[in-house]
Amino acid sequence: MTSTIEQHDVLIIGQGAAAFAAALYAARYQMRTIVIGEMFGGETATGGLIENYPGYPEIDGYDLMLKFREQAEKYEVPIVDGKVESIDRTAHCFEARTDSGETYRGTTVILAVGRERRKLGLQHEDEWTGKGVSFCSTCDAPLHRGNVVAVVGGGDAAVKGAVLLSKYAERVYIVYRGVAFTRPEAANLRLLEQSGNVERLFNTNVIELKGNDGLSAIVLDQEVNGSTELAVNGIFIEIGADPRTELAHQLGILLNDRDEIIVDKHMGTNVHGVFAAGDVTDAGGDLKQTLTAAAQGALAATAAYADVSEHPEACAVHARGFSLV
Repeated sequence: MTSTIEQHDVLIIGQGAAAFAAALYAARYQMRTIVIGEMFGGETATGGLIENYPGYPEIDGYDLMLKFREQAEKYEVPIVDGKVESIDRTAHCFEARTDSGETYRGTTVILAVGRERRKLGLQHEDEWTGKGVSFCSTCDAPLHRGNVVAVVGGGDAAVKGAVLLSKYAERVYIVYRGVAFTRPEAANLRLLEQSGNVERLFNTNVIELKGNDGLSAIVLDQEVNGSTELAVNGIFIEIGADPRTELAHQLGILLNDRDEIIVDKHMGTNVHGVFAAGDVTDAGGDLKQTLTAAAQGALAATAAYADVSEHPEACAVHARGFSLV
């Protein structure tokens, strides 16, 4: 029996800045391109105000990602909302399968899957997500108008989240285990200092989530106003993120000691035909920005184009038993 599987020159996995930039470049190279990803806009879309993207002195991250996507769609790049659960490599092709059961085949792959937010590991954390527990300040801040909320973390994401929440909530607590913030952007720290309803709780950890079918309080390991229990309507967990490496492991891609995909100057991996871009890679060191992710996406697409140009029919010729469209 012959199965019909969509055939592409490049499968771009992800829906953030790196993925959309790669799609734009690949489409302009006249490559048969598809984007498959489960989280629109990646970290940029939930990052709030951006002041360091050239051409846009001030723009919301979500709006910037809409522009990225619209520009890719201008070149008729299909964008699939879904999670790639597995990917296999044959002699000359890559085959990706999504959580909806769809299968896509490509000569090359660009992994632009970004990072996954870390969790506190507390009871009810997953159960109460959407019921007072959140990992996205940009998404859920408007739901907390007039409320009391806590933000956990000490990096730039936590500072940005607290700034946004301060515009809606009556009171915002930043809870951080360290003695000071960890390298927040100067613009975000300035905005935080201008907020009059944010209280910083350093050297403090959240050790318990309390409530009845939803969050109503958090328990700390230090006292605040004479009590370790702090009544809140919501908690926003902003403690960083880890590279999404499930697909990289399936393909045998080399990672560094921080679980980042190791890439060369062309964004190539140790697996021929597989490229990576954005926050999932070791490119750029600690500088994980929308601008650098987009640049890496462009580089990855260019390298994929060179690879496909050398072997334009390799995947199709060896895809026996399938009807390729």
